[in-house]
Formats: sequence, C-alpha cells, structure tokens
Amino acid sequence: MPQPTTAENLRIGAHVDQQDPVGEAIARGASLAQFFLGDPQGYQGPEVRYDGGPDALRAAAAEHGIDLYVHAPYIINVATTNNRIRIPSRKLLQQHMDAAAALGAKGLIVHGGHVNKGDSPEKGFDNWRKAVESTDIKIPLLIENTAGGDNAMARHLDRIGRVWDAVSAAEGADRVGFCLDTCHAHAGGIALAGAVERVRAVTGRIDLVHANDSRDAFDSGADRHTNFGAGNIDPDDLVAVVRDAGCPVVIETPGPADAHRADFEFLRSRL
Repeated sequence: MPQPTTAENLRIGAHVDQQDPVGEAIARGASLAQFFLGDPQGYQGPEVRYDGGPDALRAAAAEHGIDLYVHAPYIINVATTNNRIRIPSRKLLQQHMDAAAALGAKGLIVHGGHVNKGDSPEKGFDNWRKAVESTDIKIPLLIENTAGGDNAMARHLDRIGRVWDAVSAAEGADRVGFCLDTCHAHAGGIALAGAVERVRAVTGRIDLVHANDSRDAFDSGADRHTNFGAGNIDPDDLVAVVRDAGCPVVIETPGPADAHRADFEFLRSRL
C-alpha cells in the first residue's frame, strides 16, 4: 500500500502546452508535466513539437528531474462496437504508446470510452481486454475514469470494476494502471469521501490522480474543471483523495502558471 501523500513528498504538476513541457513545469515549480502529443481530437498520430524532438525532450526532462506523462487523444475509444472507431482507436493508442515510451514518459493516460446505446456493456469490457492484448504496452497504460454518459465504461464504480476484471484476464495486464480524476468522479456520481478505498477495492491500485475541482454539481455528468476552491467539491474531500492515493498528482485546472502554483499551494497547505 502506498504511503499517504504529505506536503513534503507531494509530486505534483499540471497539464501544460506540448511545445515545451519541461519549461512549463519549471515555470510552475513542478516536478512533473502532462501534455498531449499532437491534436487531442484527431486521428493523425502523435507529434512531438519540442525543439530537437523526442530525444531532446527526454534529455531535458532528465536534466531537470521532471517526470513526463502523456495524455492520449480524447477520441480514442477502444470499447466501442463500431469498427470504424475501435480499429483506428487501437492503432492510435499504439502510436501514442510508442511515442510516449520514446520520451521516457512515466505513463500514458487514456479515457475508458463507451459503447453505443443499446449495446451490452459486456462487449465493451471484452473489447478492453482485446485492446490490452493487442497493444505492445511499453510504459504503464493508465485508464482514467470519465464524467458523463450512461454507456460509459469508467464512469461508475461497478463498470470500472468490470473493466478491471476483463483487463486482468489479458496478457500485459500488469502494465495497466488507474488514473483517478476528482472532477470526473464528482460529476460522474462517485462520492469523493472514501473514494480512494472504494476505487482500490475494484482496481487494486491508483497510479495517478488528476486533481481538479468541478464547476458543476455532483452526478451532473458535466466534465468542466475549475481551480481549487472555485467549484462544487468539498476541499477536504479533494485533499483526502490526494493524501490517501499516495501517488503523483496532475492538475488540469484553467489558467497560466501562477494559477497552477496557487492550486499547488492550496493542496500543500492542507496536506
């Protein structure tokens, strides 16, 4: 079991522009950075925009002690029964896995996806198993819970548990982890009080926290992040997730570097 996070051992960073994630992390006094590789809404494949390419980015991150995390495109949906989406999604997932590994990233985060209305969720669970088996997983693949949709694979705890059951039967399952997003949990109907214990009960692990306040109400299904203290999440519950998860934290809140530094301090002062 991971040790609880304290103000002293907190490893935290933000989702930043992909042009210079190391520089963005330094500007925030952060120890990690999360970013996209290319268009998060497109199928064009990953693109490293850092001057000097992947080798230069990997070297810069190592020089400054910055851990890198890559967020896969939002459009990836390996759970769907629609072949025209599922097959390109698997291809895109592998491309981003390869690119993130080349950067020395600590993990590749991907959303849980969904099935079509009228489809059995069992098909989505099994498609996740097939996706894991068909992917050459070079760095940890972190499945993230999502905020909305009745057909989502990773909105509610029971569905997350079923995804985990399916994935656990796949070769390569030992390299699959979980990313807990606090805004998505709150908006998706997972109460944050005690959430870490309940998520671990179905996944066995939490590898990364996306710490975000929510502009909308509990179980609204709306994925709209806001800065800490400006939304509808109880600050004590938000801090408890960070403390109890005992893992690195990425904030995906609005604003420039100073807004992110304020969010970092919000957590540190309460841990």
